[in-house]
Amino acid sequence: MTTPDAVPLSGPRFQTEPARLYREMRRDHGAVVPVLLDGDVPAWLVLGYRELHQVTGDPVLFSRDSDLWNQWENIPADWPLLPMIGRKQPSILYTVGERHRERAAMISNALEAVDPFELRGHAERFADDLLDALCAEGEADLIAQYAMLLPVRVLARLYGFPDEDGPGLVTALNDMIDGRERALAGQAHLASSMGRLLADRRKEPADDVVSRMLADESGFGDEEIMQDLMVMMAAGHQPTADWIGNSLRLMLTDDRFAASLFGGRHSVAEAMNEVLWEDTPTQNVAGRWAARDTHLGGRRIKAGDLLLLGLQGANSDPQVRTDAAALTGGNNAHFSFGHGEHRCPFPAQEIAEVIARTGIEVVLDRLPDIDLAVPAESLTRRPSPWLRGLTTLPVRFTPVPAR
Repeated sequence: MTTPDAVPLSGPRFQTEPARLYREMRRDHGAVVPVLLDGDVPAWLVLGYRELHQVTGDPVLFSRDSDLWNQWENIPADWPLLPMIGRKQPSILYTVGERHRERAAMISNALEAVDPFELRGHAERFADDLLDALCAEGEADLIAQYAMLLPVRVLARLYGFPDEDGPGLVTALNDMIDGRERALAGQAHLASSMGRLLADRRKEPADDVVSRMLADESGFGDEEIMQDLMVMMAAGHQPTADWIGNSLRLMLTDDRFAASLFGGRHSVAEAMNEVLWEDTPTQNVAGRWAARDTHLGGRRIKAGDLLLLGLQGANSDPQVRTDAAALTGGNNAHFSFGHGEHRCPFPAQEIAEVIARTGIEVVLDRLPDIDLAVPAESLTRRPSPWLRGLTTLPVRFTPVPAR
């Protein structure tokens, strides 16, 4: 499957200029691009909007069953992407057919029962706590001191974790998602934490997400539920943290959203939607596997080939975004939450949006004269082809007392 002009899915350009990189990939290779993962493992990156719609809308031909992969014999046991592209993982990510639908219903029901007013209350309280620790200083890094700490604290509370477990979960999740040398250790910490919480809730149920999943009558075992909780935590934390950071960056650097910084609320939602189109936290997702030989975007795809979902590339497909400079308004036909039966469950999308929007609004309420402390062009991103988020967001503001 390896082609001589395959593009390495790594390197600084994913950090510095991904939009230009995706344009060049599309120009040189079309809608479906041959790429190389860590260790020169071949895959296809689907950048075309229509082609991605086709892949995510046909779960039979383009399966979520990773056992189909034709590269397993070339994958070492310590491959850093194993937490993202696992084999025999008993989680919803790799379940197919009717069992997947039952599992998705269990998760949706557990999340749908979250009271939206209670959710916003948790998000406001944790946001206020984090800002209390920095508001008297007059300067802060809104990534390390705020955005990276908020979603996981809210999610941990919804799941049933004690608040003191939050910092360790943040570190483990970030290690796991970055796909570097600490990825497997992060996965192990998250698994042991989830295992303890599950055992506690088996003995003593409460009004939380974990207890509701355990009470579901679809017959899923503790190991399956634990894997699903890990997926939900990872998918709910880091992209939401990056959604907060990327939206705040946009509002602090783009004149179109400047009114938000002076008490406006409408443009907070506009900025958040613009980020999902132009700067989406989840850039690329692994993946789907071809169940048989087929053709896609002019490429010959072999049975067992891995297809990566190029969400950002599809969002910026010139056939869809004919005027890339125009604001997207309320258009939410982006791929940022996926598509098809494996898309992010609607209740999970709502929870992420409440956490992100609350986090942004609390910053604007508490620090009304906030401004960037460095030139906008000096802001840098994490070196990841998978998730796009800032390494830091230094700001300054008039010091105010903690509440």
